[in-house]
Amino acid sequence: MNSKPNTLSVKSIYTDFKAITKAGLAISVVFSSIAGFLLGVPDFQTLHWVILLKLAIGGYCMVGASNAYNQVIEKDLDALMDRTKNRPVASGRMQPNVALVVASVLTVVGIVLLYSINPKSAMFGAISIFLYTSIYTPLKTVTSLSVFVGAFPGAIPFMLGWVAATGDFGIEAGTLFLIQFFWQFPHFWAIGWFLYEDYEKAGFFMLPTGKKDRGTALQIILYTIWLIVASLLPCLGYTGQLFITPIAAVLVFLLGLWMLFYAVKLYKLRTAKAARTLMLVSVSYITLLQLIYIFDKILR
Repeated sequence: MNSKPNTLSVKSIYTDFKAITKAGLAISVVFSSIAGFLLGVPDFQTLHWVILLKLAIGGYCMVGASNAYNQVIEKDLDALMDRTKNRPVASGRMQPNVALVVASVLTVVGIVLLYSINPKSAMFGAISIFLYTSIYTPLKTVTSLSVFVGAFPGAIPFMLGWVAATGDFGIEAGTLFLIQFFWQFPHFWAIGWFLYEDYEKAGFFMLPTGKKDRGTALQIILYTIWLIVASLLPCLGYTGQLFITPIAAVLVFLLGLWMLFYAVKLYKLRTAKAARTLMLVSVSYITLLQLIYIFDKILR
């Protein structure tokens, strides 16, 4: 008699856990960390699967914790926006104290797992949570520079994978950080563009000029160009153990031109549809870029 209610209860808890940790985003971040890890290992024959598993789970915990803290801090503002009003805390399905416990447990588990890989991994994981929750989140209602601040924790995962594999932060990890750092701007400004009216309800400043204008669109183009340049650095021979072959460099360049095309299209049209398309292209771009880097290492 009680099996159905229990099943529904377990399902709702699972659904709310996915929502509070933003599972889709967290998984994409974990993918970036795994990509960085695969690029950092000396060869795939010596790949330590236990360490990779710790990185994946620890990385999910850190991203999930950041998102849970964020939803507690912004619960009243989330309730004002259509895209966030059904989140567990904003909708009242989950009490803020419960969400804080979830976030705290995820933080501890994540740091412990990353520390068991090496201390530097735990340090960067902790820094990402601090920057995201303590600086980026409060700044969203104050200044559009919040996107710049948020780009720092957002760029850590790709680099974190390399640090987890090597225990070292050098030019290689810095290059991976730089790539994902520049990627944040066209990606999040595109989101800020097509969700402009919704963000406006909560008083969030997400666009560099504060408006959906040529100035914002031009900055999207400029940061896309910087992204392309950063993505090609490993083919120049100045990034240590991180390098790609000329064939991979051509593919990366073509990938960058694909994204630049849609950035220019947004500049010309300045519509929500063009911004949404650019956002989707940017997600594909960073995923395909990482895959090109990985397969280039496997095949050479």
